[in-house]
Amino acid sequence: MIPLCSPEEALRPTALALGSFDGLHAGHRSVIGAALADRPPEAIPTVVSFWPHPREVLFGEARLRLDLPSEKLSLLEPLGIQQLVLVPFTLELAELSADEFVTSVLLNTLQARRIAVGTNFRFGHQRRGDTELLQRVAGAHGVEVRVVSMVEDGAGRMSSSRIRHALEQGDLATTRTLLGRPYRFQGRVVRGRGLGRELGWPTANLQVDGRKALPGLGVYAAWAQLDGGGDMLPAVMNLGPQPTVDPTSPSAVEVHLLDRSLELEGRSLTVEPVKRLRGQQKFSGLEELSAQIGRDADQARQLLSDLLQTAVG
Repeated sequence: MIPLCSPEEALRPTALALGSFDGLHAGHRSVIGAALADRPPEAIPTVVSFWPHPREVLFGEARLRLDLPSEKLSLLEPLGIQQLVLVPFTLELAELSADEFVTSVLLNTLQARRIAVGTNFRFGHQRRGDTELLQRVAGAHGVEVRVVSMVEDGAGRMSSSRIRHALEQGDLATTRTLLGRPYRFQGRVVRGRGLGRELGWPTANLQVDGRKALPGLGVYAAWAQLDGGGDMLPAVMNLGPQPTVDPTSPSAVEVHLLDRSLELEGRSLTVEPVKRLRGQQKFSGLEELSAQIGRDADQARQLLSDLLQTAVG
């Protein structure tokens, strides 16, 4: 696994791609490709991002991520990246002028030999730095800056915002297409109220990092993987509160493994939601709820079986 490190810990010199790269969609991959193509042989292939998101620090806005930093490592490695460097975004850093940021962080600390950014990249105090300034300051030190144009498809510009919107709508097919890979999230199984087991549908209650973007509320057919390895197991997932049992309950992630009986508490579960089956509903009682869960399970089982047959065939 490639390392996740601070600028001071990074291997140097670097050929770096600079940006948030949330989702690592086709546009992001083109910037990374520009950083690595024909790079100086001594330069370490590097991705540089800020953490936390600048708007979290400056305005207190919660910013959910498609990929947490630890999740990016396995995605970056196949692209040829050898390290992910997180620049801690602080109020002090926000006061640095664009010129100072380029000189201090990129040229002096990271010893950049090549820098690649997207055409809309902005940085420095009050976001006054743009690609022209970056090329001017870095170029004065003999460092090449490659500015990469936006990648578009038939629906417009490729962006993390489009992916988040599809995810919020529960549109996993579009999410997968835009990402270029399945969307997944991970959590640890914690003890729940035990109601699912009483109904005959035991569920794993997942504790998920609150910074991770999740699909819109509803019931989903999903694949689940235990402890980060092994087979992807068919499952049905409920994401949201419990309107029938406790309308005031907070939103939760509950996963029922289909046709499996395993002790899951304390284990890690990776979930790949595949298709939204229905939205949240309030039922007349537990008997009606249990019957609907049975129908959800049948639908998920058939859908996942068909997908598996298609993949094998």
